[in-house]
Amino acid sequence: MKKWTRWQDWVGVAAGIVAAVSTTWLDGTSTSMTLMLVFGLLMVVTGVWSVMMPRLVSMEWALAIASALLFASPWMGSFTDFAGAAWMSWICGGVGIVSGLLAISPAMDMHHAAGGSRMAH
Repeated sequence: MKKWTRWQDWVGVAAGIVAAVSTTWLDGTSTSMTLMLVFGLLMVVTGVWSVMMPRLVSMEWALAIASALLFASPWMGSFTDFAGAAWMSWICGGVGIVSGLLAISPAMDMHHAAGGSRMAH
């Protein structure tokens, strides 16, 4: 698979952009908006990095972890009472988790096909 072509990473990037941009129209506390913005942008960065370097399995895990943090942010930031912000975090975080996990196998295949490091048995 070539650079810039893995759809799973682009889905994670899109979910991160939606989460980050949604802070402009959703109601919430400053903590909720900060968490959504930071974790959304982290999803964008890790997703773009994954698309640029498709053999880095670690970046797929990073995308899934950043997405999980966005998913958990309504509880971490105590903004479950703000339905719009909470649901946006849960949906975008869930989409990012799934897309990140779906990209792990193709990244591992590329890593091994390119002669990536292998453990000695």
